[in-house]
Amino acid sequence: MREPLILELLATPKAVPEVRHALRAYMGGPCADLQLCATELITNVIRHLGEGVPVTVRAWCDQGRTRLEVTDPDPRALPVLCRAAGDDETGRGLALLDALALRWGVEQGPGTKTVWCELEGSDRTSPGEPPTVIRVDSEGMSVGVIAR
Repeated sequence: MREPLILELLATPKAVPEVRHALRAYMGGPCADLQLCATELITNVIRHLGEGVPVTVRAWCDQGRTRLEVTDPDPRALPVLCRAAGDDETGRGLALLDALALRWGVEQGPGTKTVWCELEGSDRTSPGEPPTVIRVDSEGMSVGVIAR
């Protein structure tokens, strides 16, 4: 199994493109579906819990699949897959995730919730690499690699 990418950040609009950039770097190239899923999950945190909520984003590759997880501190605010009407401005994020992912779900923990999805994808780096941990500061980005 490839070691995970772990991003600890505040869910803000400014953090979203930084997460997409970090995922592309971790995957070693284009990963539009993974980036779109991450965007939707972080945007859901911003929309339903508020801007500035601390989240942890994890991604890793194993056995030809890439798993993405977004953990937030509210185990009660569960995502609901709905069908948006043609003129609705919101409500399509989980439908996109559902269409792109092989499978997805929610895990509740004590004081947390993790929404995850799995996509087709392979490991592009050698096994045994230590995890990559990136911290994002309150102003959006001080992407410092803590361990690699």
